[in-house]
Parts: sequence; C-alpha cells; structure tokens
Amino acid sequence: MQLQKQASRLDKLMASRLWKSIFRSGRGASTLHRSMAIQQNVFLHILPTKVRRRMLNFDATWYLGTLTLGTFLLLVITGILLMFYYHPSVPQAYADMKDLRYVVSSGLFLRNLHRWSAHAMVLLAFAHMFRVFYRGAYRPPREFNWVVGVILLLVTLLLSYTGYLLPWDQLAFWAITVGSNISSAVPVVGHKIHFLLLGGNLVNANALLRFYVLHTVILPLAAVLFIAVHFWRIRKDGGLYVQQSEPARETAEEARADENTQQVVVKQ
Repeated sequence: MQLQKQASRLDKLMASRLWKSIFRSGRGASTLHRSMAIQQNVFLHILPTKVRRRMLNFDATWYLGTLTLGTFLLLVITGILLMFYYHPSVPQAYADMKDLRYVVSSGLFLRNLHRWSAHAMVLLAFAHMFRVFYRGAYRPPREFNWVVGVILLLVTLLLSYTGYLLPWDQLAFWAITVGSNISSAVPVVGHKIHFLLLGGNLVNANALLRFYVLHTVILPLAAVLFIAVHFWRIRKDGGLYVQQSEPARETAEEARADENTQQVVVKQ
C-alpha cells in the first residue's frame, strides 16, 4: 500500500510542469525511450545533430553568451597564471600583489587583464540576461534554461565578490567587511551566513583562505558544470527563442524551395 502511494506521488511529480521542463524524454523500456534518454542527457549527448542556422546569427544573439564564455575562459587562463605567484596567507598575499606590480615581468598586465576581464564578464552576463528577457526566451519550454542562466549569473557575481578580497589591501579588506555585514542583516539566518562566509566573525586569515578556495576551486567548477548544461540545453531546445518570438524571415533558398514545391503540387 505504501509502495503504491509512493509510486502515485512519483507519477504526479513526473507529470508536473516542473519535471517536464527539466526532463523531456520520460520513462520507458523501449528502444525509442532509451535513445531519447541518451539524447536528452548532457553527459551522454552533449551536442545535437542539427540546429536552426538563423538561431545562431548575430542579429538573434548579439553573441553575448559566447562573449561571456570567452571572458570566462580568459579568466581561467589568467587566474591559473596568477596562482603561480600568489600565496593565500595574510602576511604574504599583499606582498605577492606588490611583486606582481613591480617585480614580475608583465605581472601588472596579467593582473589587470584578469581584473578587467572579470568586470567585462559581469557586464556581458547582465546584457545577455536583458537580451534574453527582451526576446522572451524565458518562455516555455525554455524556462528551465532560464533558471540555469540565473544561477550562472549568481555564480558570476560570487566569483567577482570572492576575488575582491585576495589582494588583501585596504580597499579589499573594508569592501568585504561592509559586504559581509550586509549579509548579516538577512532575517533569521543572517548571522549564520556571515559566519559561514568569513569562517568566523571578522575578516581575517580564515576569510582569506575561504575566499581563495571558493574563488579558485568551488565556484569555477560550478560555473563549468552549469555552462555545459546551459549550452547543451540551448542546442536541444532548437535555438534561443520560442516560435512566437522567432524572426519570420526566410532565406532566398527556402523561398525558392517553397515555390518549387508548390509548382510540383499544382502540376500533379
């Protein structure tokens, strides 16, 4: 009896709009269902067999998502290079920043490239979200990918925020102090968020090490995972926009093909 109730609850969940927005294929033991399960899995079938060409044109996307991905890759490369010269410790972090500025060859260029790429990534992520919202790409059946995009925006902001403390100068110290105090104002769980964020009650060596691990390991891995799901889902959905918001234009070749088809039908 209990198993039947659990099965009925599972069936109701799988029939809900939330479940169908995430999982498209459904269950089944047939060959068709198994092939659909593979095609709808990001890890088993990352790229589709075809995609609408007009959905990849510049006038449809402005390439804002691709530019955001490009800045992320640039941040990964420059960040790895900066890790060779940086120690996440309180007496050494600021000295390493000074060495990068005055001692290391092209160190100032490398650090500024990483910094301005981070600013550009945040700007491009917001522009991409505004563009998607304006074109109505959050509508069904693409609402799940919209949620993934919102999560990616939050991860981007957290990456920018956690990297702010790493130079360990006065600007970074007091900016993180103000930001963490703002988080403590959240009702009920504010103090716990503040303690979890800093690893204590003050901005000290624990906070620096925690921000370093978040900035270099946890958040980049989360970003890579959600970026893979995001791009895969765009391809699986057949493009960026729903049919109502897709441009009604057709190419000259498509127009000729339609005319030829109509002529054949008339002759028959």
